Amino acid sequence: MLLKLFEDNPNTRDILKIIDILKDGGVIIYPTDSIYAIGCDINHMKAIQRICQLKGVKPEKANFSMICQDLSNIAMYAKVPNDVFKVMKRNLPGPFTFVLPATNKLPNVLMNKRKTIGIRIPNNFIVKAIVEELGNPLLTTSVKSDDDIVEYMTDPELIHEKYKKSVDLVVDGGYGNNVASTIIDCSKGNIEIIRQGIGDLK
Repeated sequence: MLLKLFEDNPNTRDILKIIDILKDGGVIIYPTDSIYAIGCDINHMKAIQRICQLKGVKPEKANFSMICQDLSNIAMYAKVPNDVFKVMKRNLPGPFTFVLPATNKLPNVLMNKRKTIGIRIPNNFIVKAIVEELGNPLLTTSVKSDDDIVEYMTDPELIHEKYKKSVDLVVDGGYGNNVASTIIDCSKGNIEIIRQGIGDLK
């Protein structure tokens, strides 16, 4: 199913349809402030396993991130030192993934050998409305093209054509970016940019 939403004013009834799918263990594709992403309710183990199959990775080796509503509920899932929190506050919402030490509140399938989790708070009203209505984070991972030359798919109609048999819903929020988020590793006590993406860290 392809569902059109307007980024500046997503329809509440459509958001509730998305929430029903997520709470039922569904997998969706949705826009962010960088590239389109595949996600599910972070508390649905079977949905997480579906995404692992879709990405061709084993759950214990997957480096997934999660999308939070705001900074206030991050401490439940990740350990955030004061200096890192200040950097996050300056840059979020925005196209960044902050890699932080994970707490034991995360599902076991997300606890990889490094015991870390990527945190995203995208500057996109559609995904913000989804997470706010859901009441807990979304597991998230990028939508990649099989072709290495074309790094990411940006057209939601083409994404739907490719993934319509693999996911329950594609949210059409207009054309996405073809540059991923900037990844900042804060898990070792310092702040290190390990992938420069669309976001310039302040």
